[in-house]
Amino acid sequence: MTAAAPRTDAGTSAAPAPASRRRRVGGWVALAIALLAVGSIGALLSGLGEWAQRDAFDPESAGPTGTRALVEVLRDQGVEVEVARSSDAVARALDDASTGSTLVLPDTPALSDDGLAGLADPADDIVLIDPRSRTLRLFLPGTTVGGRADALLDPQCDLADAERSGPVAPGAVFVAGDGAEGCYLTADGQAGIVVAETDGRRVAAIDGRAVLVNEVLADDGNAALGVNLLARHPLVVWYDPVLGDTDLENTDPSLGESTPRWVSPAIALLILAAVAAALWRGRRFGPLVRERLPVTVRAAETAEGRARLYAQTRDAGHAADDLRIAALRRMARLLGLGPNAAADEIADAAADRLAADRRVVRGILLDDVPTDDAQLAVVASRLRELEAALRDAVRPERNRP
Repeated sequence: MTAAAPRTDAGTSAAPAPASRRRRVGGWVALAIALLAVGSIGALLSGLGEWAQRDAFDPESAGPTGTRALVEVLRDQGVEVEVARSSDAVARALDDASTGSTLVLPDTPALSDDGLAGLADPADDIVLIDPRSRTLRLFLPGTTVGGRADALLDPQCDLADAERSGPVAPGAVFVAGDGAEGCYLTADGQAGIVVAETDGRRVAAIDGRAVLVNEVLADDGNAALGVNLLARHPLVVWYDPVLGDTDLENTDPSLGESTPRWVSPAIALLILAAVAAALWRGRRFGPLVRERLPVTVRAAETAEGRARLYAQTRDAGHAADDLRIAALRRMARLLGLGPNAAADEIADAAADRLAADRRVVRGILLDDVPTDDAQLAVVASRLRELEAALRDAVRPERNRP
């Protein structure tokens, strides 16, 4: 037979099992690396978002929304600036001040009204750089939030700090309450800065995002206005709270408190019912039990019986098909093909492996139909030779002496 010549080069003698194992291990490693990369990118993006939130009004941040530039200008003017990340740090800094002090307050939703008032009580001046309705109510009674004014406005007031600074674009504007003075007035009388003095302490409200942050500090009179407002005393205490600096108690109701009282007993009852159903209908595993069969027929006797039937009917074609089906199944395993590989795919793969003519290999495995016992014997012999040649080509180490 010319089709069953085995290949003897070293490049085709590698065993397929280790290579397949390496591919599987490599796939798992690649999957793990991909998951780590996705997790790292997600953590990085999340961290960048948190950093952007912390950056607003941070006196140590050089980012666009930080206020480090203004702090450096104040220090150049001889003003001591102390950054306090907690309300306790603010209290210590203000209590230790031997001279006058200015407290810079951003929006502080984590502090109660009493806590915020107590925090600012020792300060000689207060500058609200992100005033909201609550802080205006506490420190500038009667003053409310208005609209916006993004165009340049002149001071238009008697406040010397504003007069020396010149025009600015104030951003948020306010409606000044009784006893408060407004500067940078819009056409409808709303003020970009509101200042009031009570019991010798001055309180000012200004939109710090439009005037004091790094990205706009160099515009127009912004830097001068910031310095004039904050540098009235030798010490500036800049409150920039961290997460967790709060005096509020957790008053959010729990999930159990938010649901009706009958929900929890109903859930417990449903869980018990599910467990009981699982125990009742679940499959019970135990030792294997040998089933007593009425008749036990050996596989070899079944094959011999079918062979005798084929011989009596002289059906050489069906006998050859049985031989070919078994040979194709063994050859598929040798070639590493899956159990669903078609017969023609196995024949072509065997021909490629043996470097043989595909028509000859297909004739042995598929096309040649024997019509008598002599031709059936020839088909069986050629099948054995083809399978042996393929086994030698795939596993040459077994043929070495």
